This record gives sequence, C-alpha cells and structure tokens, in this order.
Amino acid sequence: MTLNMGRTDRRLRAVAAILLVALVLFVTDGALDWVLGAVAVVLGVTAAVGTCPAYLPFGISTRDRTVA
Repeated sequence: MTLNMGRTDRRLRAVAAILLVALVLFVTDGALDWVLGAVAVVLGVTAAVGTCPAYLPFGISTRDRTVA
C-alpha cells in the first residue's frame, strides 16, 4: 500500500474524526449519528494507515518525499 498522506493531512483527519465522534456522542441523534460515525471511522482509519484510497486514482499525494 502506497503512503500518500503527509503529517499535516493525517493530523487534520485525526482531529476531524475525534470531533465527529464527540458530535455523535453528545449532539446529534438518529440517522445522522450513523452517517457521522461512518465518516469518523473512515477519517480515523485513513489517518492511522497513512493512505487515502480517494487520492490514488488522481495521483494525489500530500506526503513529503524528502522524509523517509
């Protein structure tokens, strides 16, 4: 699997996932919980793995190539 996410991209996704989980737990209700929960899981997994499948077909990479 090709890493295509930079440090900043991964951090922003992780923070967004945490905020969405907080919304699901404390603010929203009903079907919106499921939608926001699913988005939070996707953001969290892609942040943890370092690969965004949506970037692959377009050849997008936010990863700095100079860092090993």
